[in-house]
Amino acid sequence: MDRKVVEFRLDPADVSAVRFGISPGYELVHAVRVVLRPQVAPLHWGWFRTLRDEPASEAFRLLAMISGVDGYLPDFLTSAPSGDMTPEDELDRLRRVPDDLLRSDLDKMVLRSSGARQQAIRELIANPARARAAIADAWQEVWSTLLAPVWPQMLRLLRADIAVRARRISDAGLAEMAATLHASVTWLDHAVRVELPHYANTIDCGGTGLVLVPSVMATHRCFVLDEAPTQPTVFYPAHGISETWHRPVSDTLGALTALLGSARARLVVELQQPLSTSECAELTGLAASTASHHLTVLRDAGLVDSRRAGTRVLHTRTPLGEALAAGH
Repeated sequence: MDRKVVEFRLDPADVSAVRFGISPGYELVHAVRVVLRPQVAPLHWGWFRTLRDEPASEAFRLLAMISGVDGYLPDFLTSAPSGDMTPEDELDRLRRVPDDLLRSDLDKMVLRSSGARQQAIRELIANPARARAAIADAWQEVWSTLLAPVWPQMLRLLRADIAVRARRISDAGLAEMAATLHASVTWLDHAVRVELPHYANTIDCGGTGLVLVPSVMATHRCFVLDEAPTQPTVFYPAHGISETWHRPVSDTLGALTALLGSARARLVVELQQPLSTSECAELTGLAASTASHHLTVLRDAGLVDSRRAGTRVLHTRTPLGEALAAGH
């Protein structure tokens, strides 16, 4: 596969303006893609099995037709989030998408489609007001079916990812944090570089900063927003996604608390990715010395592994710890 690079160039003002966001819209379109091709998303099979029936409504068919199974996504469905967006914020934004943006994105889809799908997109372009209303109504219905039941679990994973990465920026700097976003992301000469299939671009962020958006549903690669007037954005897979991510935390946490006690149970649950002692303390609300003590006990029990990385000690679950956290 031909690989190219999208490069986001950051000046000092951009570095200070790098921020994180949460995008319900991005999660939903990738949830639709998982339903269309569950065989390529094994980490979501547990969630997929919770759906009573494979969605077959007109609303789902409309979103599936627009989303497709891979590749290009219309920017109006996945715009850069203004902070921690709620599903209600996203739906309100979608209902106010300007006609020219809707037409522009759908025109790009015409060039990338054929047959019945291409004709359906042309019909949407012909009446943008009607298309916008239909897409927003479909979004609301499909959200209620696919993601509303598991949104609390998703929010917890997304916020945990953001907390860890924000701490890494504070401890080690933006360059080191950016290099941990995904195997396709690197930092070079004050630029975040994202390797993508068949697409290259260079964007001067121009003091407006860069938005970094973790995702639960898109686990295989990164996506970007790089066309003005959209805020430069990188969507990346969140840390700690396992096949049991959809289960309520209380299910596992309650059982582990009975076994290990509340503090150690919380540490086992939170160690979805390597965390420093201070990060463990922050996520669990413990003093650093208390967190260190509990981590030592968990390490001695074979549930946690610890290793030094520079000036920090990073802790992660062992296979035994993973099995306990997954409720196996």
